[in-house]
Amino acid sequence: EVQLQASGGGLVQPGGSLTLSCAASGLVLDYYAIGWFRQAPGKKREAVSCFNSRGASTYYGDAVKGRFTMSRDIAKNTFYLQMNSLKAEDTAVYYCAATIYDRGSYFMFDDFVEGNPDYWGQGTQVTVSS
Repeated sequence: EVQLQASGGGLVQPGGSLTLSCAASGLVLDYYAIGWFRQAPGKKREAVSCFNSRGASTYYGDAVKGRFTMSRDIAKNTFYLQMNSLKAEDTAVYYCAATIYDRGSYFMFDDFVEGNPDYWGQGTQVTVSS
């Protein structure tokens, strides 16, 4: 069973930085995909940054490219989202998510990015405001 625990949200001024953390457990199959998604009030949930361990594919949403960086500490089973140059439009609830799969499984990273991970953590609120 995969469990994900997100933390690190808060209130930050425009132009500021914030780092989100997601502690993961149960990523025990051959491969995994992990990601950060966000949902602002009245808007559809969107992928922010995702990583697929098979092939080391990385995705960043257009709105965050050059400002956000996703990283992983394998020893701690934790992945991070470093957010710089934050804007008011980055205000949202941020979720970490994951899918695990083995060599014989059919897995489409694009499908994951479109919002279909198997496991979700609880959200953490990020508010960018002066």
